[in-house]
Amino acid sequence: MSIVRPTLALLAICLPCTLPAAWAAEAVAKEHVTITLQGTKGESVGEAVLTETPRGVLVTATLHDLPPGDHAFHIHEHGKCVAPFDSAGGHFNPKKMHHGFLNPQGAHAGDMPNVTIPSDGKAKVEVLAPGVTLAKGKPGSLFGGEGTSLVVHAAADDYSSDPAGNAGARIACGVIESRTTAAADRPAR
Repeated sequence: MSIVRPTLALLAICLPCTLPAAWAAEAVAKEHVTITLQGTKGESVGEAVLTETPRGVLVTATLHDLPPGDHAFHIHEHGKCVAPFDSAGGHFNPKKMHHGFLNPQGAHAGDMPNVTIPSDGKAKVEVLAPGVTLAKGKPGSLFGGEGTSLVVHAAADDYSSDPAGNAGARIACGVIESRTTAAADRPAR
């Protein structure tokens, strides 16, 4: 009897079970980033988790100590957050589009829907940014050049005015950066 047939049978049984787990482990290890958002005085005003999805990057943010109302929420072109956050540059716009969801020639890759902060100053929001990726070296990557940042503005975005939707001052900012941990630094399982 040949050992080829039992070996092939074993591979046919085991391989489908192990590959999805390996793919999932790889995705968890490299496809999300956690950032801290700071206010203009350097205080923490929230945290955001950016997760790669098949349709773009999902931004899940937990915000606190922000003024109530509607606020523009954008990805900006520079990974710098020095108050008053002009250092973050304009909206992330690798395709050189116009600004805003309502602009027939828009939108920037960094344009996202407004967020509403209730009277207690706290909100949890989930926003999909379809024009961006966490994959380094790919078009729309948030990790190219000078990096990128996540910015909350004082006012709502009007979704059409160039260059930034009349969103007002920048009141919070967090640098989007890749944080990898070497295998030797990871805890043993």
